[in-house]
This record gives sequence, C-alpha cells and structure tokens, in this order.
Amino acid sequence: MLEPIIQQFQPITLEEMSTIKLMNRTDTKFVTSVPVLCQLLKLAQGEYRAQETDGLRLSPYHTLYFDTPDCAMYVAHQNGHLNRQKLRVRSYVSSGLHFLEVKTKDNHKRTHKKRVTLTEHDKQQWPAIVQASQGQVSDFLSQRLRYDHTSLLPTLENEFNRITLVNRACTERLTIDSGLRFTNWTTHQHRVMTHLVIIELKRDGLQPSPILDMLRMLRIKPHGFSKYCMGMAFTDASLKQNRFKERMRSVERIMSQAQQHSSITQ
Repeated sequence: MLEPIIQQFQPITLEEMSTIKLMNRTDTKFVTSVPVLCQLLKLAQGEYRAQETDGLRLSPYHTLYFDTPDCAMYVAHQNGHLNRQKLRVRSYVSSGLHFLEVKTKDNHKRTHKKRVTLTEHDKQQWPAIVQASQGQVSDFLSQRLRYDHTSLLPTLENEFNRITLVNRACTERLTIDSGLRFTNWTTHQHRVMTHLVIIELKRDGLQPSPILDMLRMLRIKPHGFSKYCMGMAFTDASLKQNRFKERMRSVERIMSQAQQHSSITQ
C-alpha cells in the first residue's frame, strides 16, 4: 500500500542526508493509521524528498531493548521522570549495521543519543556483549549509562519499517514507522500493530514546517509514543501502566478504526 506512493517522491541519498544538521532540534510525535498516512503522503509529495538506501525507501529496522531486572528504565518513564535513559541495540536490517545506543532525555526534554558499533549479527549474543565487564562496549556503557550494565537483561524486541522524508529547505526530517511488532523477552507475549503508524517530526527550532498544516488538515494530533514503554505496557500486564493508560486506549481506537476501514475496502 505504501510502496507505490513513496516511489512518487524525489529521492535523497544518505550522503545528502548527512549534510543536514539540525543543531537546535525539536521533536514532536504523532500517531495515526496506514489509511490516513496514505492521504498524508499524497499531500506531501511536492514538499518532501524520500531517503533511498540501496534502492529501498521503506527500510526494515530491528531493535532489542535492555533494562534492569526491576525495569527501572521503564518505571522512570512511567513515573514521569524527565531525566531518564534507555539502552538498545538498533539494527538497520538492509545494510547489516548494528549499534548499541544510549538515549538520554534531560530535564529540558532534550534527547541525546550516543552509540557504538557492534559487529555481532546474532541477537542471541547481544546480552552477553552488553553484560561483559571489559572491552569497548564496557567502556562505552561505563561512561554513558547510569545503570550497572553487568546486571542488565534483554526485555523487549521490536521490528518496524521506516520511511524518512526531508523537506526541500532541509530544515526538518520526518520519520514514519509502520508495521510494528513487539516481543517481550520476559513474558514471551507478542503484539502486532499492523495498521498503526508513528510519525516523528524533527525540525530546526521553530522553522516553518509544511507538514504541520497537512497533519492538521487530516486531524492528526501530537501524541506521545515511546516504542519501548508502549511495547512493554502492551506485553506485560504486571507492569504499572497508569501514565500510559489513555495513550493505550487511543492506540487501540486508531487500530480498531483502521481495521474497520481495511475490512470495508477489501
């Protein structure tokens, strides 16, 4: 459904993307469905270019998140702490690149990401690499992570497909994630969110954004969605979820409406 539409965009290469520096970046997330996304992409064709890597414009991603045995990173987010961290291995499936990443959100709601390259391709080996007490990974985690990395456990796996758009003025990036699939390593519960779409607008300060008028036209409103926290909440009923309950209900409504639309159009 998305491939034919995204092929209509003018491409932008990774090399060109690397020249776009958003030094005073602000991030805003939106949640919608695949049918509404199709409408948005048709509106955006004249204003945006689509990142193309090895001929792909819809790129598969894989992520494995880690947390403490008592899920302290999840709990910090659930409790509304502004100063918090996440640890993950992010894999760019089509290129075979893997990075261990520490994401830190500060008291000013700014997100800082630091990462180190991993060469191990087998995800079953990543927990041992993270927990190891020596080497490059250990040094990286000791410097960047506030938690004892030797006790961390893999908690959540997720997969999705990403479209990346850049406006013609090169003042913003738009990442669009669809086909979300979650697997909880503790409960072994799975959750597939086929019809859900997560959009993140990353722009330079308060520069004018062509996409904002399009989002308003389609009634797509800002909506927080942490893939780690929402994935954990949807796959582990034992976790405290008070802060996420309304977002979870909203996500369920969006998926239900998209499912109904899909049934009618088939």
